[in-house]
Amino acid sequence: VGPWQIPVADCAVTTVSYDTNCGEAMSMGERTPAALISAPASARLAIAEAIANIAATRIGKLSDIKLSANWMCAAGHPGEDEKLFDAVRTVGMELCPQLGITVPVGKDSMSMRTRWEESGKEKSVTAPMSLIISAFSPVLDVRKTVTPQLRTDKGDTALFLLDLGNGKNRIGASALTQVFGQIGHESPDLDQPQQLTNLFLLVQDALEKNLLLAYHDRSDGGLFVTLAEMAFAGHCGVDIALDTLSGEDPLAILFAEEPGVVVQVLSDNIATLQALAEKYQLTDVLHRIGHIAADDHLHFTQGQNKLLHMSRTEALALWWETSYRIQAMRDNPVCAEQEKQTVLDVENPGLSVLLTFDQNNNVAGAMIATGVRPRIAILREQGVNGQVEMAAAFDRAGFAAVDVHMSDILAGRVDLASFKGLAACGGFSYGDVLGAGEGWAKTILFNNKARDMFEQFFHRDDTFSLGVCNGCQMMSNLKALMPGAEHWPRFVRNASEQFEARYVMVEVQHSASILLKGMAGSRMPITTAHGEGRAEFADNHALQILDASGQVAMRYIDNNGSVTEKFPANPNGSPLGITAVTNDDGRHTIMMPHPERVFRSVQHSWRPDGWQEEGPWLRLFRNARLWLN
Repeated sequence: VGPWQIPVADCAVTTVSYDTNCGEAMSMGERTPAALISAPASARLAIAEAIANIAATRIGKLSDIKLSANWMCAAGHPGEDEKLFDAVRTVGMELCPQLGITVPVGKDSMSMRTRWEESGKEKSVTAPMSLIISAFSPVLDVRKTVTPQLRTDKGDTALFLLDLGNGKNRIGASALTQVFGQIGHESPDLDQPQQLTNLFLLVQDALEKNLLLAYHDRSDGGLFVTLAEMAFAGHCGVDIALDTLSGEDPLAILFAEEPGVVVQVLSDNIATLQALAEKYQLTDVLHRIGHIAADDHLHFTQGQNKLLHMSRTEALALWWETSYRIQAMRDNPVCAEQEKQTVLDVENPGLSVLLTFDQNNNVAGAMIATGVRPRIAILREQGVNGQVEMAAAFDRAGFAAVDVHMSDILAGRVDLASFKGLAACGGFSYGDVLGAGEGWAKTILFNNKARDMFEQFFHRDDTFSLGVCNGCQMMSNLKALMPGAEHWPRFVRNASEQFEARYVMVEVQHSASILLKGMAGSRMPITTAHGEGRAEFADNHALQILDASGQVAMRYIDNNGSVTEKFPANPNGSPLGITAVTNDDGRHTIMMPHPERVFRSVQHSWRPDGWQEEGPWLRLFRNARLWLN
């Protein structure tokens, strides 16, 4: 979330279609370690966490939330059947009926114990009873979603804790106890289910009033981790005083994983928040705990005692270290190190937007107003899953989008001669083979009828094409059929050696691409999702020829605006940041990123305040309609 894309989101939110702000949300909750102390408590905590997480978006009513319960247990192991029975009874006959929530679906795994013999001795591993909750709900307005990113650009603000633990600060089975090799004897719990209902109602009321600037559930790690993660996402420090919180032990206050949330509000709105707390009978659990720090440090005090004074970067380095170590072993260690350095860069300005055009200006408006809708083939093959969003983008730009599968072309049911445009879409793989786009291209190159059809389409002077992701990889292998594309690269496995789904910055280059007309010089975020997106050239001379040809249409840039080959700003390691190319007359453009996934403002995981309905990438699709005129 946020300009620095820190992975701390409470829930996932999508729109239900491409022309509405209604949506769907998903969250998760699990407190498996607590089952070692109390299975019913762990079940209540899992549900409380899932609800607290999903409450970050605008939901109509609590009963709109549906739960999926994944039960796991070592059936037959002493005591485990009893724990499972007690937890299921707690969920199905007590807590969910109290909350008015149903569990219409779930699954179970009853063999969570394994035994083997080693050196003549019998050994075993037994997992504790576990309940993993997935929560789902329709969303009234996805634009009212808040994230853990602390806002430093809104003026004077304050931080509040809503403590559903009611000051008990039970630290059993917490991360704190685990790092000391302990479990503890008293688990956190949801003692008053009505408070969870009231918390949900308060948050929804506050979202409707645009009262909350930031929001984060504290179920994992406790208050300290919650506040640290909010600071990481906001690239700022926090100044926290524990004086208003119950208890004398600061470790228990800071690390108890009791249900609760932290919110940020404008200082001018404090009275409104307090009024909501009174309305929903939560005044006793609402505590003002601090504000954003003047410096980039985490400050924690209790009375006159200074508990902690640590730079945000130092805390972030500790927080990131485990992920870095795993990433360095699993992926390309060079990329893991580059990402770590990027995350810890104090001077990193984060994502930004610099446009050389007006994103709200519909350059194709006059054409669309005529009612004439040119036909564009939305082309797909095995493994492609981006055809609907591609069709939606071109539809909004005034095209008649037609679903065309490669089997339609190979069987002779569809002829590209009837289309003005062709969009080859993105997806995962082609028949589970490496070089997914290459496999797709071979179905064309090795079929004379299809080969001739594509070659004729590419050579017509009244057509254009766009290849994205798999479609980019596929079309790069058809360059022999295309005029002026002989210098195009092929696209191979990412330097990170992993599938990369990220939100990164690109700069539009000066090129002949008809799709990017009027956009040169613009810098803006875009989504990527590919495993084989690295541009590969026969040799350095071929790279230099393409670079000097004016056919490079987009490059990856870092948050400082410089073209980069470093990960993760360049998610695949393409040389000179190259991620989009066009042919010499600009009619055919291919790119790895997905403009069709961010043509609306609400589709961006971060965007500047003030954006209206249309995102800047819609200009690409409107340019196509304008060119056809």
